[in-house]
Amino acid sequence: MADIENLILEHLRHVRTAVDGLREDMQEVKTRLGHLEEQYASLSRRIDRLDERLELVD
Repeated sequence: MADIENLILEHLRHVRTAVDGLREDMQEVKTRLGHLEEQYASLSRRIDRLDERLELVD
């Protein structure tokens, strides 16, 4: 019975390690996505200003 318990504990440790790795990866993905969103918002504002300036020219 102890062998089965040790095997289960070993598997749980591997699962915990995998979950910790996924957690770190997700944090990196969220950070990078946040940067992309900021860049998109900045570009959108610039395009909007260009549109406004073009309307003044017409």
